[in-house]
Amino acid sequence: MNSFMVNKSLLLVPMSLSAFGVSAKNKPDTGCDKPLNIIYIMTDDHSFQTISCYDGRYNRTPNLDRLAREGVRFGNSFVTNSISGPSRAVLVTGKHSHKNGFLKNEGGQPFDGSQQTFPKLLQQNGYQTALIGKWHLFSTPTGFDHWEILPGQGSYYNPDFITSEGTHREHGYVTNIITDKGIDYLENRDKSKPFCLMLHHKAVHRIWMSDTCDLREFEDRTFPVPETFWDDYAGRPAAADQEMSIDKDMDLTYDLKMLDSTILTPLKGAYVWGERARMTPEQRAQWDSVYQPLIDRFLADSLSGKELVEWKFQRYMRDYLKSVKSLDDNIGRLMEYLEKEGLLENTLIVYASDQGFYMGEHGWFDKRFMYEESLRTPLLIRLPDCWKGVERGRVVREMVQNIDYAPTFLTLAGATVPEDIQGVSLVPLLKDEKPKSWRDAIYYHYYEFPGEHHVRRHYGVRTDRYKLIHFYGDDIDTWELYDLKTDPTELHNRYDDPKLAKVRARMHERLEQLREQYDDRTE
Repeated sequence: MNSFMVNKSLLLVPMSLSAFGVSAKNKPDTGCDKPLNIIYIMTDDHSFQTISCYDGRYNRTPNLDRLAREGVRFGNSFVTNSISGPSRAVLVTGKHSHKNGFLKNEGGQPFDGSQQTFPKLLQQNGYQTALIGKWHLFSTPTGFDHWEILPGQGSYYNPDFITSEGTHREHGYVTNIITDKGIDYLENRDKSKPFCLMLHHKAVHRIWMSDTCDLREFEDRTFPVPETFWDDYAGRPAAADQEMSIDKDMDLTYDLKMLDSTILTPLKGAYVWGERARMTPEQRAQWDSVYQPLIDRFLADSLSGKELVEWKFQRYMRDYLKSVKSLDDNIGRLMEYLEKEGLLENTLIVYASDQGFYMGEHGWFDKRFMYEESLRTPLLIRLPDCWKGVERGRVVREMVQNIDYAPTFLTLAGATVPEDIQGVSLVPLLKDEKPKSWRDAIYYHYYEFPGEHHVRRHYGVRTDRYKLIHFYGDDIDTWELYDLKTDPTELHNRYDDPKLAKVRARMHERLEQLREQYDDRTE
């Protein structure tokens, strides 16, 4: 075994909980007498910049902050492929995209539900499992005793849900409904067994539509424009050639809801006949009471040039943060229920996003690139009250990835972690241990090109200080190297800098080690 790999067997401590019907011979010693329940909450495109325990510039998220305060916050949490479906496949398998077979959203194959996943392994160890919300793997969920999923991306208003009995429509706002369904499941589950509940929200996915009760939030706020907002992409041809610019690619009607007969945009119909058409007359009246005055003001101001681009940024931020507020409110509602029912005693609560997101950095929205804002993802883990002897409110600095979630849940359930799982359990980090052999680098690979937003295929390695990226394809073959200590915003590609020649050689060597470790020869 290479020195940078964690020996999974060293992370498991024998413990018997057979009275609960759980095979827990490998259960780690946490001080908890009962098997731990697991609630995994995944949001879509939620940037770490808009969670106040990570970054307090934009908003306040008291309920998410509570998870960090009563558990741990991971300060160096990363994804393996910054796009929704592949991230979800990584979550359930604990394997990189090239190993689980789900490489991209567009033009790929449905997720192979016959393969090994951690929910199936939990079932084999006496757990009941449930999935509610966004699935986005173009397949029927397997490994779940109960599931209710959104079709595709789902809808913010009056969403459809697919169950084993067919598709039906629910009235209301999607974040509230998913939370309601989660609480209903907890109320009606088999209370003689431990459970794993996966709550997967649609929010904060494009096109950032808030609940009617939050429509006026943030309308009096002006947000600071990121220092890289006017990036010219010098020395970074792949970054210059994308289609995720707030300036050029953010649609006035579809994204920013400027619906007027004089405004013609490429995606106007998708808003008119999509999300807006789903609203009831009452919902639409509330919506229009806020957005029509904004439309009237926009038309009157006749903005252009730089002024128009910065106006688009402000509208984007306000709409996005309204959706975040509803998420945080619903986390609070779920926590109230868990506290009332005594479930905080032995329930692990995990909050993560499927990837990071750009809040105007480099002039962008969306994700996909291996740059920090989309590579990094929030990860908060609230520890059960029964877990004794650990400091809460800590920040974990070790580098972790979403391949690590599956082995973490299996370890906590006392299940054996299969050797072909590529992640490692986070339990030692939760216990405030300092494993000497923890990873010193993470590996990334993005595949979806051609595709939406026109981001080129690329793979790379990130250490605590440096990042090496290879963009490749029929018409591109470029390398980028960044010193994250001196250039944290990744504006200066130093691949050809002779001062970093030795660093470049080491990073190439480290990249090849990781490609060999994870058995990735795809290009």
